[in-house]
Amino acid sequence: MSQQATFSAASANESEQTTGRYLITFREDDVSKGLGAIEKRAAVAGLPSAADFADSAIDMEQVAKAGGAVFPTLGIALVTLDPDALNSLMAAQAEDGDGAILDIEPERMFYAIGESGSLSGAYLEGYRDAVDNLYQKAMAVAAEERLGAMATFADDALSTWGLKATRAIHSSRTGSAMKVAVLDTGMDLQHPDFRGRRIITKSFVSGEAVQDGHGHGTHCIGTACGYKDASGRRYGIAWKAAIYAGKVLSNAGSGSSAGIIAGMEWAINSGCQVISMSLGNTTTTPSTAYETVGRRALQKKCLIVAAAGNHRSTGTVGQPANSPSIMAVGAVDNGLRLASFSCGSGPASGANVDLVAPGVAVYSSTKLPTRYASWNGTSMATPHVAGVAALWAQMSAANRGAALWQVLTSRAVRLPLPTSDVGSGLVQSPVP
Repeated sequence: MSQQATFSAASANESEQTTGRYLITFREDDVSKGLGAIEKRAAVAGLPSAADFADSAIDMEQVAKAGGAVFPTLGIALVTLDPDALNSLMAAQAEDGDGAILDIEPERMFYAIGESGSLSGAYLEGYRDAVDNLYQKAMAVAAEERLGAMATFADDALSTWGLKATRAIHSSRTGSAMKVAVLDTGMDLQHPDFRGRRIITKSFVSGEAVQDGHGHGTHCIGTACGYKDASGRRYGIAWKAAIYAGKVLSNAGSGSSAGIIAGMEWAINSGCQVISMSLGNTTTTPSTAYETVGRRALQKKCLIVAAAGNHRSTGTVGQPANSPSIMAVGAVDNGLRLASFSCGSGPASGANVDLVAPGVAVYSSTKLPTRYASWNGTSMATPHVAGVAALWAQMSAANRGAALWQVLTSRAVRLPLPTSDVGSGLVQSPVP
């Protein structure tokens, strides 16, 4: 029986939780000019820059002390502004519409996304969006041709059901020579299943080591990059990939944009081909900062995948997954039905679910002494996509950034469900 995750999905009011600091997004190649505008109009200068730290891994203690930071690769600054300084800077932006500052927005809080509702409720059925019946039947036939009969997948002694549904168990690819960053609650570095692996770690949570005191990060890393459990059951996809474990959420499962963006800067500058983020909030309006990061990551041959969210009953895809340049991942169960909690596409342009992956009763590693657990959520679906992305990236050096996005969506299996809920369909691994 599936164990319910001990953490909760973000509540409606969490989307309104801000830190009092602000994210300032600069136009392309305008970081220096933008910092000059901040100094002139808001009297803010001398912020620590990620470029001054090894591997661009900025020290979050210095960020806290300075009240902000600069992330030059991403073209973003985090600043603390009093009302007068904020008004002055916003006035400057309005006066010079084509100036260095693209946008100013409040820094928000984000959360490890877990499904807290009961699984006993009925799962959503097809056709409810009045999609043409014949078209849906045709899509079901096409899916059956690629996956075989749309039977229920199951965990067994060989592998988890998710590895079967994504065909990872049949792939000859291992993720070798690939770098996968999982930005989450960290990793249990004592977990025996990861002995001998190449693991690079960094904490972007002030006062906390990368060691996972929560379990969520270790679970996601297990799906994306783990291998087998103590009994030989395989649960991980890209099992030879280098693991970049970035702690951007605290042991309580929460964190602000400062740590998340710092982790993204670090992962991109470390040459990661894939960044997996099973975190979010319920804010349905896309963030200019995260969209800019997603677009600049693609330009640097890095694909970011993020959880669509588990608040379907109250809203659509939240930040950062609702950014058009960040791949949003929804969840299906082992019968390839949409998970009842999985958010659908939002009304904003580009705020779409792009793919779905296994996200119900997903068995993976977690922190000791528990060691393994089966959890539910779009958080669990996201690392399936990240792991599969690493397999495709290993297959060809051309599969990077936007090209990797195109491969994943074009090779997905279409499902007989509304596109607004499942995007291009169920992610599939390269076979053989």
